[in-house]
Amino acid sequence: MSKLDKTYLVSDVCVKYAAAHSLRPTEVEKELQDYTQKNFKNNGMMGAPVSLHLMGNLMRIIGAKRVLDVGVFTGSSSLAAALAVGEQGEVHGFDINEDYVKCGYPFFEKAGVRDKFHLHIGPANDSLQKLIDEGQSGTFDFAFIDADKVNYWNYYEKCLQLVRKGGIIAVDNTLWGGEVTDDSANSESTLALKDFNKKIHQDLRVRVSFLTMGDGLSLLFIV
Repeated sequence: MSKLDKTYLVSDVCVKYAAAHSLRPTEVEKELQDYTQKNFKNNGMMGAPVSLHLMGNLMRIIGAKRVLDVGVFTGSSSLAAALAVGEQGEVHGFDINEDYVKCGYPFFEKAGVRDKFHLHIGPANDSLQKLIDEGQSGTFDFAFIDADKVNYWNYYEKCLQLVRKGGIIAVDNTLWGGEVTDDSANSESTLALKDFNKKIHQDLRVRVSFLTMGDGLSLLFIV
């Protein structure tokens, strides 16, 4: 069992109190979250509601219009972004499993944001590189990375090219159930996250806020 859990799984009274007195999800967002929790054994892949709420607020504050969502799953993070970017905004989602993503489409339709969502199926490294090759560097405002941990640094480097200065890259699972603090934990994903966190701390291209919410959320402000 993880030492840390997503907000919707924890029993900590203070965490639940804070969530209850801050989150204001739309009905459609709640429906998609409930659907995912009830129908998928791997529902822990869904972003923590408190993290999605914070990122939506950040998108609104910086006036984000174009968002990258690396790791869509059933679409909770993409839906939150689509609701935050305004009428002319767009969300580009990256995933290797279209079956998962399609489960979110009825909820996108109900929320009236389906046309804002653009799906890129295939390895995210390739899809992100294609956007760079098309000359889209510096044209995005926000990126959320929540996919396979081994490629986190590669995704980060590509998002750093695609997101403008003053934009934000959010990276999920950076505490990884507390395993990043355990010297004996040496799975491939754990080692990749330990390396990522160490590199990010020294990377002067961004300013870092490492939050303990959810399973760890690192906010990287591009300078």
